[in-house]
Amino acid sequence: MYLKSVIILCIYIVPFIILLTMPVSPWMALVLAIIMGIGEAGVGMSIMHDGVHHAYSSKKWVNGLASSTMFLLGSNIFNWKIQHNIMHHTFTNIFKYDPDISNLKIIRLCQYGPLKKYHRYQHFYAFPLYGLMTFARLFGEIGVLLEYNRKGITKEQNVNPTWQLVKLIVIKIIYFTIIIGLPLYFTDFAFWQILIGFIALHVTAGMIMSTIFQMAHVVEGTDQLVTGKDQQVKNDWLVHQLHTTSDFGRRNGLFSWYIGGLDFQIEHHIFQNICHVHYPAIAGIIKTTAEEYGFTYNLKPNVFSALASHFRRLKELGNQKPPEINTGIASA
Repeated sequence: MYLKSVIILCIYIVPFIILLTMPVSPWMALVLAIIMGIGEAGVGMSIMHDGVHHAYSSKKWVNGLASSTMFLLGSNIFNWKIQHNIMHHTFTNIFKYDPDISNLKIIRLCQYGPLKKYHRYQHFYAFPLYGLMTFARLFGEIGVLLEYNRKGITKEQNVNPTWQLVKLIVIKIIYFTIIIGLPLYFTDFAFWQILIGFIALHVTAGMIMSTIFQMAHVVEGTDQLVTGKDQQVKNDWLVHQLHTTSDFGRRNGLFSWYIGGLDFQIEHHIFQNICHVHYPAIAGIIKTTAEEYGFTYNLKPNVFSALASHFRRLKELGNQKPPEINTGIASA
């Protein structure tokens, strides 16, 4: 895991160092920015993700160090913990509770969300829009944190709201100073050229991360739920994870290595405090046990079948009227 972290970090940082220290053509600079985007996505999926889940290491300080790679993406750890660790992992695919399927308006990721006319084309326009994921975090996080502060979520986590806001603003100032300011100072590129590289970096990273995340939850065979009047879900949490999550491929070699084992999404959701390098060893046990007790283990044969399933699910959600709200499970 440590060796992997060094390699992934180098994919992100080394192209940036080359841009700052060596004369390169604008086209080569664009290629380097895209490689940085690939590295940024790798940092988010393979290092930061495990760190925030306390799965990177048995040592708290090492997990903290891995988590802090979030700063390389211009984002803060606290917002991610609330949105991902608490909301998404606790309320997976539950409408209005899981922000990953509930908060987008232009893309309809949940059958209980409002259906608009333009959604019928979303299976075509969704993938380019996924490239805006990291932009949404970069420029929308302060508003999200203010909302957490207003709702009292920050204090519930024993975190000082004012300090968290100040820290987030400082992180973003430092990030933009480095990612935009240093190229302006050390290279001969014009501001608009640097801006194009910045956009290329984030569109690349955003498209990779968003697509990978959606291939595990918004595919055929995963359930989407609403809570009953008592605000309860009628399934055990572990069973709920089996119903709402899907693996894909699991023998993807270098690709699986790069995406931090997120193709083993069922294993991650059930054992989120285990480092992803161990998922291949436990996947067979989970699959066998689930099937032994009569539960479906949702597994897409490979990456392309999962991508195709997500495409078909997007098309279906773009044309499917919201079902009548009830306390049961709505299967895809």
